[in-house]
Amino acid sequence: PKMKEDHCLHAALLCLGVLCYSHGLATEKLNHSRPSLHGHHEKGKEGQVLHRSKRGWVWNQFFVIEEYTGPDPVLVGRLHSDIDSGDGNIKYILSGEGAGIIFVIDDKSGNIHATKTLDREERAQYTLTAQAVDRNTNRPLEPPSEFIVKVQDINDNPPEFLHENYHANVPERSNVGTSVIQVTASDADDPTYGNSAKLVYSILEGQPYFSVEAQTGIIRTALPNMDREAKEEYHVVIQAKDMGGHMGGLSGTTKVTITLTDVNDNPPKFPQSVYQMSVSEAAVPGEEVGRVKAKDPDIGENGLVAYSIIDGDGMDMFEITTDYETQEGVVKLKKTLDYETKKSYSLKVEAANVHIDPKFISNGPFKDTVTVKIAVEDADEPPVFLKPSYIFEVQENAASGTVVGKVHAKDPDAANSAIRYSIDRHTDLERYFVINAEDGNIKTIKALDREEMAWHNISVFAVEVHKQHQEAKVPVAIKVVDVNDNAPKFAAAYEAFVCENARSNQQFITISADDKDDSANGPRFIFSLPPEIIHNPNFTLRDNRDNTASVLVRREGFSRQKQDLYLLPIVISDGGVPPLSSTNTLTIRVCGCDSGGSLLSCNAEAYVLNAGLSTGALIAILACIVILLVIVVLFVTLKRQKKEPLIVFEEEDVRENIITYDDEGGGEEDTEAFDIATLQNPDGINGFMPRKDIKPEYQYLPRPGLRPAPNSVDVDDFINTRIQEADNDPTAPPYDSIQIYGYEGRGSVAGSLSSLESATTDSDLDYDYLQNWGPRFKKLADLYGSKDTFDDDS
Repeated sequence: PKMKEDHCLHAALLCLGVLCYSHGLATEKLNHSRPSLHGHHEKGKEGQVLHRSKRGWVWNQFFVIEEYTGPDPVLVGRLHSDIDSGDGNIKYILSGEGAGIIFVIDDKSGNIHATKTLDREERAQYTLTAQAVDRNTNRPLEPPSEFIVKVQDINDNPPEFLHENYHANVPERSNVGTSVIQVTASDADDPTYGNSAKLVYSILEGQPYFSVEAQTGIIRTALPNMDREAKEEYHVVIQAKDMGGHMGGLSGTTKVTITLTDVNDNPPKFPQSVYQMSVSEAAVPGEEVGRVKAKDPDIGENGLVAYSIIDGDGMDMFEITTDYETQEGVVKLKKTLDYETKKSYSLKVEAANVHIDPKFISNGPFKDTVTVKIAVEDADEPPVFLKPSYIFEVQENAASGTVVGKVHAKDPDAANSAIRYSIDRHTDLERYFVINAEDGNIKTIKALDREEMAWHNISVFAVEVHKQHQEAKVPVAIKVVDVNDNAPKFAAAYEAFVCENARSNQQFITISADDKDDSANGPRFIFSLPPEIIHNPNFTLRDNRDNTASVLVRREGFSRQKQDLYLLPIVISDGGVPPLSSTNTLTIRVCGCDSGGSLLSCNAEAYVLNAGLSTGALIAILACIVILLVIVVLFVTLKRQKKEPLIVFEEEDVRENIITYDDEGGGEEDTEAFDIATLQNPDGINGFMPRKDIKPEYQYLPRPGLRPAPNSVDVDDFINTRIQEADNDPTAPPYDSIQIYGYEGRGSVAGSLSSLESATTDSDLDYDYLQNWGPRFKKLADLYGSKDTFDDDS
């Protein structure tokens, strides 16, 4: 309530000041602003005297206080012209920003009022234009003039921080006065008028750890040696207050969360002075023995600890590594242990910080040591071979039972159990070797062939006699030493060609040899001809002394007609001890060649073809044969494509064949028209009459006495027989067979089967439409005319 009274008093005083100031201006205008036609004189072009008129009114800026909430409009100021005599003939007009809406003018007196509450933070000033005109004619009496109405500020906006919450970090153990963060607030009031926007910062919560600068808002540490391990996070409340922090000012607050970051100010420390561990002598190198851990309250890289062994009799047998995930030192076995040799070891382990801050070196040393005692436990160990691997040699083709070599293993335990040996048969599937189970001697079982397998890699097991689960394994490599047991042979299946016109001493092929034996028993090769053909009149051999030989022609003039094939034996010897040799046969064909030595033909039949038909004649004969074949194929195709008759009587027979003839019979007495035997079914002669209109499920035997005479031609008897068969057939369905007959004679007792006589009988059919079918159907129309027509004719 007190603050509200102060605001009202301040507003009243301000309005009073404005009124007094406006009255002073009006008085001054009346005394010093009279219109005059004679003012200052200025010379223009060509000596012309220019007159500058004196302004009819003069005013300064008007002011109006913001947020005015009184019952009456606020008087902003008054406009008055020197020519206004007070008779009401002058009319004042106001235009511009807010004219008529916010600001209104009394057109007679010139008083300007503000009709709405103004907010300087929304708009700080308004530009208006005033003009005096004749009330009757609206003629401007003076030129328009602009003036400004400024909105005067009051303290109606509290300070506001840029963020509602701030977060900051500062290292632990920082010096007093270390800057943490700067917070900034803003005030929407006018900073150029009064102290409405003058801010002062203060701390409400967070003492005595932090402080804030009143003018800048910088937060600083206020206590030394703040320890993160004791308290890591602090909550500080900062206030910003306007009016220079004096009473009556408005304020705003913000929260600042300050976190102490870690520094390496704590050394690692082991929780105990001695660690006890144990390990079996059967442990393999790299196996973990145990773990130690030094505690460091620091975090991150400041809490990283590295472990090392700095002393002890087990420095050569053990090693320690650092597990950075758990910050533990992992003790591992470095070499194989032997319980019978040494039963315990002692280590001195050091834990040290990886990163050390020089500022806190006085808090050191940043390391600690601990003693680790390791006991070796006895274990039942498998046998141990004296060598990690064995290599033996044996000659190929050695007799069965030849000793290859000996392996030896022992029990490292104090019991020194006896050892038994065996061969892993998965490595000796062909069973070339056997081992003595007691002394480890390896012997051959069958002869070995180096050319089949030069090396044999087997594995030998050694197990304790009383503890079969304890076994050792060692690789044994056996080399098969080569002996000269393979004679050399041709390197390929050679077949040579020599021209009929070959010259004497002409080389026509080069041969080489191959030997399966090792190089010591193989090359160099020696080529020669057998002694019995060393004086061969046709070919000779030359050893090139590079494991190859050349075959040459000894004479000139070969004839394919006389002999087209020669077989030349060649002896090849190796350089082994003792040397071996073999005789290989070289096939030589005589061929026809051109003058340049290029092969043309190697067949003796080529001459026979030349004496016979020429190539052109052969082509002509083949062309004739092909043409004949094409004609035959076309003829057969055309025969097959002939159109079949539209009605095939043999295939479309329903029950009996239809007999077609051109002559008319002479009645039943006529026996020359056709053979009535065609009406008989040949199957009926044998007494079995199959049904063609149905598929019988089973056959039946004809009844006795119903079989017609084989040579009977009596149609009446034949029809009666068929009727009786159909009536007495138990498999026949209840429908009649269709019987077609093509015989019609004269004087038949049965009468005619034609429907042409139906015109004389009573019929319900109407055949009058036949009259419209033309002259060709006139006869039918007469025969099948209506009954009335017949009556008329009669």
